[in-house]
Amino acid sequence: MAGTKDRASTAATSKLNRDFSWTAAFGVILVIAGLVGLVYTGVATLTSMILFGWLLLIGGAVGLFHAIQARGTNFFWLGVVVAALNIAAGVVVIRRPDAAAEALTMFAALLFLTGGVFRLVGSLVVRGPQFGWTLLQGVLGLLLGILVLDNWPSSSKYVIGCFFSLALLFDGLGLIATGFGGRRIVHLVSGRGR
Repeated sequence: MAGTKDRASTAATSKLNRDFSWTAAFGVILVIAGLVGLVYTGVATLTSMILFGWLLLIGGAVGLFHAIQARGTNFFWLGVVVAALNIAAGVVVIRRPDAAAEALTMFAALLFLTGGVFRLVGSLVVRGPQFGWTLLQGVLGLLLGILVLDNWPSSSKYVIGCFFSLALLFDGLGLIATGFGGRRIVHLVSGRGR
């Protein structure tokens, strides 16, 4: 009976180790993709726009399929309209990824500007315990929005790719930390159990 428990425990430990190893390996792939994207931001921008367009197309097709399945309900026409808009937006983004990147860059810059202004004003008005951090976030958001808008539309060639690549990089680093941390915890727990 004890031998069966030991074998089951060893099998579970090795499976957890493998799973955490795969998590870390996937993290390494994401880090490499993020670093390559930071070097080739123009390619990363176009790639992310085309990917976004395909996601809109696929989402629109799935939404249309669900709308057709629910054609007897009150939400049929709403589902058809939303699916058609997603499909149309996907086609536009895939056919003109450069124009889509320009529009998305303008939108991101405006978000940075408005977020920066609200954080800046909010920190000055409220003056709470996080006053310094909120003020710094507001100033950085405002500066980032101004920098992106100042070089727009040429900034659209690298801004989206840079953000996309940074997201890949940080997600990859998080997965690597999870993988190695998980393996370490498994080793600690399995060592104490013996």
